[in-house]
Amino acid sequence: MTTLKLATAVAGARLLGIGSFQPDRVVSNDDLAKIMDTNDAWIRERVGIRNRRIAPKELSLVDMAVEAGSRAVKDAGLTPADIDTVIVATCTLPVQIPNAAAQTADRIGISAPAAFDLNAACAGFCYAIGTAADLVRAGTAKHVLVIGAEKLSDWLDWTDRSTAIIFADGAGAAVVGPATDPADVGIGPVSWGSAGDLVSTIYVKQENRAIHQEGQAVFRWATTKIAPVALRALELAGITPADVDVLVPHQANLRIVDAIAKRLRKEGAREDMVVADDIQESGNTSSASIPLALDHMRAEGRVRSGDTVLIVGFGAGLSYAGQVVVFP
Repeated sequence: MTTLKLATAVAGARLLGIGSFQPDRVVSNDDLAKIMDTNDAWIRERVGIRNRRIAPKELSLVDMAVEAGSRAVKDAGLTPADIDTVIVATCTLPVQIPNAAAQTADRIGISAPAAFDLNAACAGFCYAIGTAADLVRAGTAKHVLVIGAEKLSDWLDWTDRSTAIIFADGAGAAVVGPATDPADVGIGPVSWGSAGDLVSTIYVKQENRAIHQEGQAVFRWATTKIAPVALRALELAGITPADVDVLVPHQANLRIVDAIAKRLRKEGAREDMVVADDIQESGNTSSASIPLALDHMRAEGRVRSGDTVLIVGFGAGLSYAGQVVVFP
């Protein structure tokens, strides 16, 4: 019988750097009120959004991925030559072929990496971080560039206020690298799953290629089912809610974010746990929302190197995932 050689495994993986990019154009609630039946107070009350960024027609999803990815590589103290794998989490690529990852890698200057896209919608970044961490831990990859990039404005019916007020454009990225010492492991096991029986709550209508969402059904699901996913991620990482310094849920709706934080505090999380609220100025950017929030919170001094961060994503599929990471 032939014996096959395996790659040399390491203790685990950790985050080495992050980066993000948003389009310049800011669209306020008042701007939306000029083109649809809505107003600033109505939007703030229901989803907590004040402003969002919308890309011009000429700015592509890959353009944004390149910017965010380049910044993350630089932040990690690496060069493109150090990256051997690229994963782009996205659900809004305009065509299925070619994938975003290979062309993004090429434009950054990463030569011949493993490159693939991952579609778990708004849970995509957490899915991709989990995948990258396991690739590194197994020795299959050394430095993985993970990018969440979305151009949701291409997939909206701008007369539908149930979706057009929520979604926005942007990209966020992180570099995942090896932790050779168990004490340096900075990415915990992923807690993930799906609810395929609820697939009809978020989907793209074929007749107009626009996102349709059953808002109330998604809200009820997210406010009751996602906190247990987050708590399971803590259990898998061997820590308690009291150990969490920063909570970064997918920025879907400020009321959902608050509900998750409230449940964690009920289970022992500290009152001084910092909770991401980037949705107020960035809107819902799907797979980009968690890394965007982390980068913005770092700039604001709300997350610091060494902080224990709980991230959890959830969205169309329905799919969900979360894990504990140590901020680089």
